[in-house]
Amino acid sequence: MSESKNFREILEVFENPSQSRDFTIVHHCPEFTSVCPKTGQPDYGKIIFTYVPGEVCVELKSLKMYLQAFRNEGIFYEAVTNRIMDDFLAVVQPKSATVESQWTPRGGLHSNIVVQFPSPEAS
Repeated sequence: MSESKNFREILEVFENPSQSRDFTIVHHCPEFTSVCPKTGQPDYGKIIFTYVPGEVCVELKSLKMYLQAFRNEGIFYEAVTNRIMDDFLAVVQPKSATVESQWTPRGGLHSNIVVQFPSPEAS
């Protein structure tokens, strides 16, 4: 895994045009690609961002470029989903957010990873 690369710097934001109201933004990124660090084979998935913006919103071209930066990154599903959430929270600072990765089946398994902010309380 190459955690040293700082893709976070690619993300850009713009001022939330309706800061007096909470609203939900959902972005679907259906062509996400990274690399399995164990096999070296490409992993294909969909990344879904659902968030309530604070002072700023994520700029879509930068989000696309950010996600494309993972194309040759050797990283497990769980790690990449959490890394995307960490970067998104650091730059966008939303009131709440969910990042879900839905992975194309491989070897008969289909995986979805869901990261939420704030974290749901343990039961």
